[in-house]
Amino acid sequence: MTNDQLIDMTVIKKPLILKSSSSRDSSGATLFWRNLSVYAMDRDRKTINKQLINNVRGVIKPGDLTAILGGSGSGKTSLMTALALRTGPGIVVHGDIRVNGVPVGSSYMKYHSGFMHQEDMFIGTMTVLEHLWFMARMKFDRRVRNREIRGKIESLLRDVGLIYRCNVRIGNNDDGKILSGGEKKRLAFATELLTDPKILFLDEPTTGQDAHSASVLISELTSFAAKGRTVLCTIHQPSSAIFDCFRRIILVADGRIAFAGTSEQAIRFFASQGYKCPQTYNPADFLVATLAIAPRDEDSSRRTAQRICDAFLTSDACKEVDVNIQLELHIAKTYHWRNDISCTNEFKQLQCWLKLFWMVHRGFMQVLRDPSLQLIRMFQKLCLATMAGLCFVGAVNLDQLGIQAVQGVIFILVSENAFFPMYATLSLIPQELPLFLREYRAGMYSIYLYYFARILSLIPGLILEPILFTTIVYWLSGLRATIDAVVLTIMIIIVTMNVSTACGCFFSVAFDSVPLAMAYLVPFDYILMVSMGPFIKLSTLSIYIRWIRYISWLLQSTEALSIIQWRGVHNISCESVNEDLPCMTDGSVVLEYYDFDENNFWMNIISMSIIYIAFHIFGYVLLRRRCKSI
Repeated sequence: MTNDQLIDMTVIKKPLILKSSSSRDSSGATLFWRNLSVYAMDRDRKTINKQLINNVRGVIKPGDLTAILGGSGSGKTSLMTALALRTGPGIVVHGDIRVNGVPVGSSYMKYHSGFMHQEDMFIGTMTVLEHLWFMARMKFDRRVRNREIRGKIESLLRDVGLIYRCNVRIGNNDDGKILSGGEKKRLAFATELLTDPKILFLDEPTTGQDAHSASVLISELTSFAAKGRTVLCTIHQPSSAIFDCFRRIILVADGRIAFAGTSEQAIRFFASQGYKCPQTYNPADFLVATLAIAPRDEDSSRRTAQRICDAFLTSDACKEVDVNIQLELHIAKTYHWRNDISCTNEFKQLQCWLKLFWMVHRGFMQVLRDPSLQLIRMFQKLCLATMAGLCFVGAVNLDQLGIQAVQGVIFILVSENAFFPMYATLSLIPQELPLFLREYRAGMYSIYLYYFARILSLIPGLILEPILFTTIVYWLSGLRATIDAVVLTIMIIIVTMNVSTACGCFFSVAFDSVPLAMAYLVPFDYILMVSMGPFIKLSTLSIYIRWIRYISWLLQSTEALSIIQWRGVHNISCESVNEDLPCMTDGSVVLEYYDFDENNFWMNIISMSIIYIAFHIFGYVLLRRRCKSI
């Protein structure tokens, strides 16, 4: 390599300093790796289960659109996620990964790289513009002004052809796609381009797209790479037209590199090994098929792949890779490029409270725009409250039969605002877990911010629903008509519903699926319901089950509501005397009959509050453990 060539390659090298998102360094980033191996560990993380990548090396330069090709299970996705430092738990990476000759860590990749996943995940109720705005606020330096963010988003939407779809909801698989599959891919691409990353990773970007949409996306990738950016993607069965767009390719077979270089070099290399591509054949299909492990002939096809990988190690293309690696190391040693730690010192993240604001805002929009979450539930509450209230019209009187009617109304108030929200919340975390894990691992926010924001976004519904239901039932049934009784009853029901929702959150995090969570929640609820007061005298409970009263918010809610209705009542009529039936003429006697203590009112509220906090603490701890293990 001549000195002029060496000088040309060093011109683009500048200190890797991260400033605000709007004024980042425009220099390119040469990514290279050597002695790289990736292992999948057992659950105990002490034993190697499988070696996914076996001691590979390679170089990707700015301006090159590079594709990793290989058959299913060859290790191409494992290689790219390892290079992006985005491997999940249970995956161990050994080796040297560097950018411009400098070792990099997750902080560099967080601020300087983008990663477009194969599966598109969005909040379907958000519009295109709202999604990009949320992502910008989460990813940008907090000193970037709204005007700059708006200009950046508008420019991106024009580039990816979504400017006229900016106010359209993204949609999801449940309510029918509002954006097409190709448009969602372009939106995912625009999301990763928000921060103008120096390195862009894409996992199967053309999967699920028609030929035209795939060609448009590859064209956009080519334009992005031409700006001096480093682009690496995995791709499965590209057409010949798309294959020709890639400046360089990396062929992976059984965890090893079979070839790295240009497509023309790859065809010549395979021909030299006795595998000549027919002129009418798609080169990508030919190369991948040659290296693929055939199910019915695994041994022979694996030997073929290994022979090609061994031949590549002594080829001119491999020597070129080694020369480029040594050149990058020499440049880095000579000019002392700043490392990835200093790169992130000047980046100012959004404050936690502002992140919380945007996350709660997104949660509110999701609740308000999703009928299954709010409108249908409100309508259902209205219908159930009306039917339940009409059943007790004229039945609540200060007589012996009225006592049973009052307790029946209390049971309806407690059970309807406990069991339904509890089971409705079971699917909350499992549905959002994939998207949450993706955003969390991208460094957008912490676990506690997500959990706290999700709770806050549910609070309006958890206040309006019990107020609506309780007001209708209370008025129709004719319960105690005093202001303090009505206000305290609504307060108790609000607390009851929130505790039940917290319980649902806990069970949704504790188990991997909704059916499994329900299998454990149903017997737990059955015990709570049986021991809540109306069905059995509390003093007769077995010593083995008596402790349940201290954690049963259903019992505590029932007791508190009974105290509200019977405290200070002294004129209960007893028209007919029957020795076989009790005759209770005082509210204190009614409470005593159900083993309720009038002095426990505020203690019940405090206990329910403690249970509410405990459920959410346990839920957060389990969610944190789950994030570390998935």
